[in-house]
Amino acid sequence: MTARRLLALDLGSSSVRAVVCDERAEPLPGLLARRSVTARQDEDGRGELDPDGYLADLVSCLDELHTAGALDGVELVATSSQWHSVLAVGPDGTPVSAVLSWLDTRARPRPDRLPADPEAFHARTGAWVHPLYWTTKVPFLRERLHDRFGGRPLRFLGLPDYLRGVLLGTDATSVSMASGTGLLDVLAMTWDPEALALAEVTPAELPVVDDTPARLTTAWQDRWPALAGARWAPALGDGAASNLGSGCTDAGTVGVTVGTSAALRVVHGPDVPPPPATVWRYRVDADRLVSGIAFSGGGVLRAWVVRLLRLGADAEPTLAPGTSGLVCLPMHAGSRPPGTIPPGSGVVAGLSLETSPEELLAGTLEGVALESARALDTLEGSFGAELDVVLGGGAVHASPWWSRVFAATFDRPLRLAEDPEVGARGAAALALGIDLPPPKEQLVPDPEDVVRMAAARVRYDRLRNALAGELVRHRDGPAPAPDPT
Repeated sequence: MTARRLLALDLGSSSVRAVVCDERAEPLPGLLARRSVTARQDEDGRGELDPDGYLADLVSCLDELHTAGALDGVELVATSSQWHSVLAVGPDGTPVSAVLSWLDTRARPRPDRLPADPEAFHARTGAWVHPLYWTTKVPFLRERLHDRFGGRPLRFLGLPDYLRGVLLGTDATSVSMASGTGLLDVLAMTWDPEALALAEVTPAELPVVDDTPARLTTAWQDRWPALAGARWAPALGDGAASNLGSGCTDAGTVGVTVGTSAALRVVHGPDVPPPPATVWRYRVDADRLVSGIAFSGGGVLRAWVVRLLRLGADAEPTLAPGTSGLVCLPMHAGSRPPGTIPPGSGVVAGLSLETSPEELLAGTLEGVALESARALDTLEGSFGAELDVVLGGGAVHASPWWSRVFAATFDRPLRLAEDPEVGARGAAALALGIDLPPPKEQLVPDPEDVVRMAAARVRYDRLRNALAGELVRHRDGPAPAPDPT
């Protein structure tokens, strides 16, 4: 698919961005509009977005680009969107709830509504019954809305589905976005009957899964004439978009992204074994899947240390990796599926009266790299090979020392992805039908760093394994089964 000029949308949980790209999926200088987004969060686990406020921000971005003449010549629109969001709408498509984003953890699985065979369920859906997914969030939403809407029919959409419904007149979801709900059989690419039963939802209450491109409705064509003939490609989940945007397009390469959170992902075809117990699996499109492991603790932990110790925003350790003297388990913000580690579970061992702010910063950054190394071991075991690593994300891009720690911890050269619009580029590349090459810049680990981080890994694993049960102990109740991660 070719286009002279392409518009790429990035629908994140902290911002909405629109960037104009060329036919190689390269962002054009200065043609970017961005609006910050703030989720409504509280200590109860709320993580909500305002659907109409989000729509207004997206429209504002497009208005800005249109006014500047930046949309002239755009023939194709691609979208990278946050996975896992859900909202309820009435029969006319009007929102009757806020958007529950991936940040929202209030929903809880019911003990009597679990898969008959959890292993088979995970193999089919690539997911688990967990607060992140619609199997848990849809019943939670329905119960909260019962008093107001009783027997009135409701439908449940993802955030990008709702936006497409308003702008394009169809709220059909893509196979990529559907796979992030936890309701899709990722190989058959149809709604999974057992998952629907667990979510207490019918196909009629869900969007149709359809990857057919669409166009703006007449009203929006009148508002943005430059986009009147543009084709809107199906939305791509942000994790998959990040991999494609950083050149991680096959099963031999793992994308390691450290932004606010952290994730390791591998794009691959359908002819691989089912995912291991701790690995999720979603769709990129009808041809490829993506498997990975994600963490809540990434750049947010660096920001926490900097704020706690009142360090400069650009503070970097000067000591050598592996010499902090600390073992930090980066569970301060809890864990992601299938983990059940609650927020408030971070551990710092080895503190003394002589521990310095620099050592606490270094130990925290080391902890994130060491936890990532455990995930890398799992993925390499799954794919049966040592994987090439592309390291990216705003947090490590801003910290050369942290990148050095990752290289030493993984004990291999890393390719460094530096493009801040990696998600938009990935969505653009998929819409254009091209694969982007991996970055050329490499970081080779220092042999002495490798030795020290290998010793730190031994200490880390010993503490991580010893506290496996305690890490999932909720503050107000007994510990459930040990966390599988």
